[in-house]
Amino acid sequence: MTRTIHSPASSSVQDRVILGIDPGTTIMGYGLISIQGNQMKLISLGVLHLSKLSDHGLKLKTIFEKTLSLIEEYKPDDLALEAPFFGKNVQSMLKLGRAQGVAMAAGLFRQVPIFEYSPKKVKQSITGNGNASKEQVASMLQTLLNFKETPQYLDATDGLAVAVCHYFQNTNKSGAEKSHSGWKSFLASNPGKVISK
Repeated sequence: MTRTIHSPASSSVQDRVILGIDPGTTIMGYGLISIQGNQMKLISLGVLHLSKLSDHGLKLKTIFEKTLSLIEEYKPDDLALEAPFFGKNVQSMLKLGRAQGVAMAAGLFRQVPIFEYSPKKVKQSITGNGNASKEQVASMLQTLLNFKETPQYLDATDGLAVAVCHYFQNTNKSGAEKSHSGWKSFLASNPGKVISK
């Protein structure tokens, strides 16, 4: 399910494009916004369904390919991702972390700067409440970006919320929680994530 408001070709050269992704191994949500001056416009939002794929490796490959195709189609200046939250289920955490990792790898592969935000930070940024429901986030985004249809899957608005959060954080100059402009930058700030043999 994808909803496109205007095609990438109609974007002005001065526009900044932000791709937001809510990683998941069942459904990945994504949203794209363009920024011109202080005007924020919705480009597209949608979801990638992964539930029919039984193999976890194949799901990760599909996430990588979809993220890559979004980058190639819309040429975003930044890629903002929702960081996995710490839950009780370690297996779910691990799978979410892998999903986020392959989406990040696609961005780094195309040299798109990567930014991460916690779910609480995203909700706080959009609604003013870090414990807001998905419905409240979707409703606020409809107001901010002036669209009426509520997507069938709120994962789409979750992905869009990450893009909008990134824009707000940069506008407010409070910055993203983490940013990486390439593999070197990522490895330098995450030495514990690399195992050398």
